[in-house]
Amino acid sequence: MLHLRLSQRTLRFSFSARTSRGALAEHVAWYLHLTDNARPMVEGVGEAAPLAGLSPDYGPGFAKAIADLCQRFNAGALAAFSAADAPAFVGPGWPALTFALETAALDLARGGRHQLYDNAFSRGEVALPINGLVWMGDAAFMREQIRQKLAAGYSCLKLKIGGLDFATELELLAEIRAVAPPEQLTLRVDANGAFAPAEAPTKLAQLAVFDIHSIEQPIAAGQPAALAELCRTSPIPIALDEELIGVTSPARQAALLDEIRPAYVVLKPTLLGGHAATRQWIALAEARGIGWWITSALESNIGLNAVAQLTGEYNVHGFAQGLGTGQLYHNNVAAPLHISGGALRYAPAEAWEALG
Repeated sequence: MLHLRLSQRTLRFSFSARTSRGALAEHVAWYLHLTDNARPMVEGVGEAAPLAGLSPDYGPGFAKAIADLCQRFNAGALAAFSAADAPAFVGPGWPALTFALETAALDLARGGRHQLYDNAFSRGEVALPINGLVWMGDAAFMREQIRQKLAAGYSCLKLKIGGLDFATELELLAEIRAVAPPEQLTLRVDANGAFAPAEAPTKLAQLAVFDIHSIEQPIAAGQPAALAELCRTSPIPIALDEELIGVTSPARQAALLDEIRPAYVVLKPTLLGGHAATRQWIALAEARGIGWWITSALESNIGLNAVAQLTGEYNVHGFAQGLGTGQLYHNNVAAPLHISGGALRYAPAEAWEALG
């Protein structure tokens, strides 16, 4: 018989992590531990870590929801359970829970070793290229992050913008381009919906002089007509991020992509509903010639590993993914995930920290 229990950890940032929605000092991660009485020493672990102000399932009711999920699961006295069963079992409106239960089921099925898929990344044979993430802060803080990322050998940087005055952000981009031209460094920016629709065209034109690869969510989600017009006219390719959250039916997903026609979609499994939901978005995007990349959403290394191994199921052709968040916390789960030269590598022979 299968058994599900939970634990949690309050992750503490090593700096004040600012976005256009405010600053973060800590982030609570919940873990689902799935075991089988027939193999009591094998445990599958998945992470549910909804984000304040962004995740549909974040809020005061989440602790009860995850406890109720465990109670309902155990009351069912299940002899078998697969990742494919998780979305229906959890139900709608709880994407982080679905992601966690899928991950725990995948982990248990493959022996509880945190190797969820059998691919070149999970076997430690290849690394995944990632973008270096430059967080919002004062100009000096952002300059220091940029210096460190360039010194570490990243070939793609992503800057959070919208937290400083726009002129200062343009100065920072100019400084980057003065030392790293487009042929050496890909630049992405993420506005997190910070631009007003009326000002967005002017700001996009000002950003374009720096040969920007893409801009994520220039205006706030929920304005599809305005965003479609921006996608049609912008000198910078636009990527959808927050716009995808909460859009769960394939018909609505297809309609959204057909209306807005973005250049890219940014896929965060914790926010979109897990592994299967992310695969669905990829299929819809590729059918329309829309590019994509996968991004972690400030999970601990348990969630980051799951997102990275899902990414490893695809040939990303050297295209940088958003998987560089494992170094954000003082007290992350110790894991065999390593970043060097702007790429994330998994070392399967190394040990994981045991969770309570």
